[in-house]
Amino acid sequence: MTLESTFFRIERDGPVARIVMNKPDKANSMTPEFWGGLPRVIAALGRDQTVRCAVIAGEGRHFSGGMDLAAFAGIANLFRNEPGRAAFAMRELILSLQDAFTAIERARFPVIAAIHGACIGGAIDLITACDIRIASVDAYFAVEEIHIGMAADVGTLQRLPKLIAPSVAAELCYSGRRFDAKEAKAIGLVSAVHANQDKLADAARELARSIAEKSPLAIAGIKRNLAYARDHSVADGLDYIATWNGGMLRSEDLMAAVQAKMAKTRATFADLLGEPKLG
Repeated sequence: MTLESTFFRIERDGPVARIVMNKPDKANSMTPEFWGGLPRVIAALGRDQTVRCAVIAGEGRHFSGGMDLAAFAGIANLFRNEPGRAAFAMRELILSLQDAFTAIERARFPVIAAIHGACIGGAIDLITACDIRIASVDAYFAVEEIHIGMAADVGTLQRLPKLIAPSVAAELCYSGRRFDAKEAKAIGLVSAVHANQDKLADAARELARSIAEKSPLAIAGIKRNLAYARDHSVADGLDYIATWNGGMLRSEDLMAAVQAKMAKTRATFADLLGEPKLG
């Protein structure tokens, strides 16, 4: 796949896309190229119906050190302007940064975060937007924004309490303390911990391949309904899945899966359709 990005390297393994943050000399800190590039990459992969799952990882020693500190200089300059207009511009900037991670949630395919080394600050915002998080034993985490005198504002405070116990989320956000991969698994932030970075990459690849073998229509339905259920009542979620399956369950995938199960073979499923073009 040809996809221009100065921050990310995109690799393909059949239906699996690997999105690699490729600034190891800066611990994959989130520069302006990151914030503009991530939603473009996700959107481009979404337009390719052969992509059924994605893995996001970091090149070098660390997953990501979070927001590039140089970005804060530009933000500081913003407040030299008239206060009301500066505040409005700041809010628009924050919404734009938030949308870079919300793009992961909007994607029709699952995104797996494969975390090693540092995963701090903005990197927590990133992984909480992913569908699945796995780590290597050397990974460490921190919601570090409190250490620079601010509240995390691009997703951690909203998503982390939906992933782990709210009291634990609050303690981590108020204190900004670092915690290791073992604790991350114990509190439910990651679902598995692997012995080293190579084992982590292998596990992410195998998990992504197993997802990619499933019906892409069913996978898209699971992703959409998990997100809906997170933000709505049980009654609303039950109504939503009934409506979803009422419209989507008329596919050949169900019969193909049943027949394959009876024959003890592996079913194959067609890709989803691309977006229709107007005119």
